[in-house]
Amino acid sequence: MGYLFGYIMQKFDVIIIGSGPGGYVAAIRCAQLGMNTALVEKESTLGGTCLNVGCIPSKALLDSSHHYETIMHDSQEHGITIRGGVSLDFKAMIDRKQSVVDQTVKGIDFLMDKNKITVLRGIGSFKDAKTLMVKDAQKEATYTADKFIVATGSKPGNLPFISLDKERIITSTEALSLKEIPKHLVVIGGGVIGLELGQVYKRLGAEVSVVEYADRIIPSMDAALSKELMKVLKKQGIQFYLSHAVRKVERKGNQVVIEALSKKEELLQLEGDYALVSVGRVANTEGLGLENTGIQLDERGRIAVNEQLQTAEPHIYAIGDVIQGAMLAHKAEEEGVFIAEIIAGQKPHINYNLIPSVVYTWPEVASVGQNEEQLKSLGIDYKSGSFPMRALGRSRASGDIHGFIKILADSKTDEVLGVHMIGARCADLIAEAVTAMEFRASAEDIARMSHAHPTYAEAVKEAALAATENRALHA
Repeated sequence: MGYLFGYIMQKFDVIIIGSGPGGYVAAIRCAQLGMNTALVEKESTLGGTCLNVGCIPSKALLDSSHHYETIMHDSQEHGITIRGGVSLDFKAMIDRKQSVVDQTVKGIDFLMDKNKITVLRGIGSFKDAKTLMVKDAQKEATYTADKFIVATGSKPGNLPFISLDKERIITSTEALSLKEIPKHLVVIGGGVIGLELGQVYKRLGAEVSVVEYADRIIPSMDAALSKELMKVLKKQGIQFYLSHAVRKVERKGNQVVIEALSKKEELLQLEGDYALVSVGRVANTEGLGLENTGIQLDERGRIAVNEQLQTAEPHIYAIGDVIQGAMLAHKAEEEGVFIAEIIAGQKPHINYNLIPSVVYTWPEVASVGQNEEQLKSLGIDYKSGSFPMRALGRSRASGDIHGFIKILADSKTDEVLGVHMIGARCADLIAEAVTAMEFRASAEDIARMSHAHPTYAEAVKEAALAATENRALHA
């Protein structure tokens, strides 16, 4: 216990602020390592954005809408005739999504109890670098700890001229709980979140238009993946307006008018009943009381940390979306474990180059390591091998023939430098590439590993063969 102005303060070995994937995983690992651990959460449920209004609910809707699309469009090809018609109960779909979220959140509650982690409900803010105040609607309490971990995540970004009413002009949070299927959903931003939710509502019958400032969708990924994904999504009926800068979003009754200017200064005007603003996310650092500490923010409002993920206050660490790097749940989890083990005196490591990125559209898109543009900019001499998914027996059997797997390897050493894939189950297949690259495998190593037949994973082996003297067997 400690004392503050005559009051007894509860002291912990470590206090983590924020219960998203980074925060709750950090708490579990700290507890496993014998630390008296507390987890602070301002919301009524644990799990942060990912579990409540991000990764988990969006995947639930993606899966439900995929089932519906398969029944509506693909069943006859498989010899299945639906008699009596098919009806869509959108409310039931949304309710199922929420039940998945609720079950997942209960799982986190169980893990906190199992690991004897104290959960502190309320908004956590630093009174000073050694003291944290946790305040909810009824009370406030003050705590101290030897170490703190800031894991408060991020929130949807916006453009300065857009007024989010969260009814018709919405973010991903509202898009996950709509009361109706949009007639025309205009998605502002061609990144991961916008494309995933755009595909959900396209499958359910909405007209979907995507307006993107860059000259391609998913611009941070390999250009070949962007090209292939857009080709497939256009075939599915999604409209794209690339190289367009949105300059006005205005609600008129139950309609939203979007104006954008192309790079040729041609005016585009779209009208829909919903506009989804999906222009990235921003670090969630407001209200943390960082001004009462020596912690510094960078030019994008993220907490500045060193290689050990320490802030300017060495006993305060930060992880996940509040620091630099990809805003990915699994990246935050790795950082949470990393810090717990650092505090315990161990010597963990994170290879940020080998944290995979995934887009959960169908076909799925996944990538790890460096892409061709990056290798060219670094002046690295590389070779490339690709294999089309349609050449696989497994793909033809399931009807999932779109996409390819591409392996980039060093021309001199044959070490795999990047793996980029689009196709069925690529979100799972990318783990093979991560594993191989963590052990610094060569393309030849992967090419000589036995892959079960028939599987989608055979495309990884074939791409490795293609990168090794163009030896693919089935293409």
